[in-house]
Parts: sequence; C-alpha cells; structure tokens
Amino acid sequence: MTFQEELPTCLSGLEEQGRRPLRLFCQDECRIGRMPILRHKITLPGVKPIQTAQPAYEYFYVYGAVEPETGQRFFTEHERLNSECFQDFLNRFARRFPCSHNVMILDNGRFHKANKLAVPENVTLVFLPPYSPELNPVERLWQDLKDAIGGTFYKYLADLRQQTRTVLSRYTDEAVASLTGYDYLLEATRVALS
Repeated sequence: MTFQEELPTCLSGLEEQGRRPLRLFCQDECRIGRMPILRHKITLPGVKPIQTAQPAYEYFYVYGAVEPETGQRFFTEHERLNSECFQDFLNRFARRFPCSHNVMILDNGRFHKANKLAVPENVTLVFLPPYSPELNPVERLWQDLKDAIGGTFYKYLADLRQQTRTVLSRYTDEAVASLTGYDYLLEATRVALS
C-alpha cells in the first residue's frame, strides 16, 4: 500500500479521537543564501550563456508549514537546520493553531525524529516515505519562492532576509492552495472528515 493510499486511514484514526477539529499541514525547510540562485537560460544553439557569480556563503533557513486545502501557512526563520530550531518551530506552530489537532506531514530528517524532541499535544507528525520529496507540496512553494528571489545579488544577508519576507508575505491563501493542493492530500482530508 502506498503512502497516498494509507493517509486517509491514518487521518480517520486521528479524527475519531475527536478532541479538536483535524487540520492537515505539510512541512519542510528551505535554505536561502547569498550564493546566487541560478536558473536555465535559452540561447541560440552553440551559444553558452554568461552568468555572473558571487560566491558568498551566508545563509539562513525558512521553516514552513502549509495547509494545502486552505492555503494557510506558517513560517519561521532560523540560523540552523537542527532539532533545537525544529523544536522552536513546532512550539510556535502549535501556539499559532491552538484550537485544532494539526497533522503535520514531513520528511525523515534526523532532526525531525530526535529523541529530545517534545511534540506539542495538538500536533501529530506523519512521516513521508524515504526519498519522496515529490509527495511534499511545500517543495513547490520553495521553488516558486526561489524563482521570485533568484537572479539578484544581495550584498548583505539582511537584504536577502527582507526580500524573502516580502515575497512570502505577498502569497495569498489562494496562491498557496493552488501550489500545494495535491489531489491525494485534499482527498485524504475529505475522506477523514466525512
């Protein structure tokens, strides 16, 4: 049985506990740095495009969770990709959505499964199969974000942070739902809540 086929059953089991309304979120992290984001260019046959480079090894991470059905989202910025930062993200996420039981679909990163991790009571973690980023719709949001900020050289990391915040704040619920509303997730939510 595939993950897509198992998910409705998993959600139905959580819904039957009935403590709070059930919501489904997908979570992932994205590294954003001053190293320029390169994109493909179309040129004449035999002509190689010229790309200016600026090696700069400063970066930060955006941790994000999106609800594919509604497009609601939650983002935090962190300096590292580790269990302490993920714990902070989880705690803040749980406080942001306190009235629902939040199922969070995420990858198998080691820091997502750290022994010292204390998952808040209104959050349940559901792990994707190994090596399956195509099942996590947040990847599409990160791609869209990088398209929006790519191709620009930022002299200071603070400028890149501000541009990232600006782009993230411009997303509407409809735009996020359009990017992340994978059919299998929407169907699993409908089945679980029916």
